Amino acid sequence: MSDVQEATNQLLDVNLHENQRSLQVMESGPGSESENLQVTIGATVPTGFEQTAADEVREKLRSSCKISKDRGKIYFDISVESLAQVHCLRSVDNLFVVVQELKDYQFKETKEEVLKDFEELAGKLPWSDPLKVWKINTSFKKKKTKRKKINENSSKEKIDNGQGDKRDKKDVKRELSDNALESHILDYYENPAIKEEISTLVSDDLASCKDETDESSREETDPEVLKFRVTCNRAGEKHCFSSNEAARDFGGAVQDYFKWKADMTNFDVEVLLNIHDNEIVVGIALTEESLHRRNITHFGPTTLRSTLAYGMLRLCAPQPTDIIVDPMCGTGAIPIEGATEWTNCYHIAGDNNPLAVNRTANNISSLLTKNQIKEGKLSWGLPIDAVQWDVCNLPLRTGSVDIIVTDMPFGKRMGSKKRNWNLYPACLREMSRVCRPGTGRAVLLTQDKKCFTKALSGMGHLWRKVHTVWVNIGGLHAAVYLLKRTPQAFVHSSEQDGERTPWC
Repeated sequence: MSDVQEATNQLLDVNLHENQRSLQVMESGPGSESENLQVTIGATVPTGFEQTAADEVREKLRSSCKISKDRGKIYFDISVESLAQVHCLRSVDNLFVVVQELKDYQFKETKEEVLKDFEELAGKLPWSDPLKVWKINTSFKKKKTKRKKINENSSKEKIDNGQGDKRDKKDVKRELSDNALESHILDYYENPAIKEEISTLVSDDLASCKDETDESSREETDPEVLKFRVTCNRAGEKHCFSSNEAARDFGGAVQDYFKWKADMTNFDVEVLLNIHDNEIVVGIALTEESLHRRNITHFGPTTLRSTLAYGMLRLCAPQPTDIIVDPMCGTGAIPIEGATEWTNCYHIAGDNNPLAVNRTANNISSLLTKNQIKEGKLSWGLPIDAVQWDVCNLPLRTGSVDIIVTDMPFGKRMGSKKRNWNLYPACLREMSRVCRPGTGRAVLLTQDKKCFTKALSGMGHLWRKVHTVWVNIGGLHAAVYLLKRTPQAFVHSSEQDGERTPWC
């Protein structure tokens, strides 16, 4: 029996016997209708990396993708059985299902008329299908949360040295086996390779759930008891209303339409009202917090978002067996993201600050523990290592590195603009030494663009600028530079070998 068939049979068996269903019943009817449900998903992504995110969607979901005029957003169509795979995208921050997109919306001249139109709009929108997707998404998140808590408790019980209540060894073993099985099955569910088989099971499960959902579950999903809020994101200078005014009046109409209860903090449903010039997109949020909060548990003063780290890594197109180095790793966001997604490469994280190296090591350890809990078995580790070093004098052979990806000091929270004038040229020179001539590449993020451009101009014989991506980092306008190592061999300068800068 193949792995796919085995996983399919296991999932069927668990779905037939478990008390808490993984997917709640939907009001609309049979599972076949849900299976064929097509919706548009919107995603926020790091500004400047919209094309990178669109490429990932096309590659992993086989779906066409549209980049929005509003920077930092993409839209793509999926079927409902692909929803779990959407949450596995590495380049997106937040997800929402689109209720309706209104292009070339004609705003009235006065504020009162515009806000009145917003109130009337709420009752005209096609809410049905997006709310079905929201329910499936909510049930999926609850299942994952429950599984996580069960596995964490199981891990604690395994290390309990006989203290507290003692349990029968067979019961503990059986529970651990069930948890591992459930984790194994959900991992298969999230694997696109068996998407077709699992999509059939989703449909069957939805149909069977309809007859067995208990009273408490119905109360939990009853629209009359749901709490909600409306968030308005507005861009454009020709609007006669504020974001708060739009959210207030549109939210009041949504409340009247659904009889939901407004709650700005403890809400179940977040309705999004995105306005960009004369374009309006109404959506329902599918993520409670950004998906970039996935790898890092020990934060530093300048921790890079995992989604941005993924975009930087994807720019340099890692190939199997590549050696990828982050010589100024901070908390290790870039190499950890790389080791998670590109497991057939080897990643080295380094920093001159021992606190940073310690944070990186702790983040690697936390990720390994997380993987072990998820898989229900001992993890074999990740292709990554952390080391303390001098970025201007790396303990690496000349021409031994394929890719360098790093977040350079902006001179704001770390270092200073003045020190960057010495640091940047020294870093670029040392990077050119260890990077492989002809095929090596570097992706470097910096907000100190003037200093970087000056340093790069003196390295034209060793580095060639291929592409620049303009990004927004915490309100700072920064740039990501893609550099290609020229074929010219690195020549040691006796003068520079003998005189190191004070930073090095």
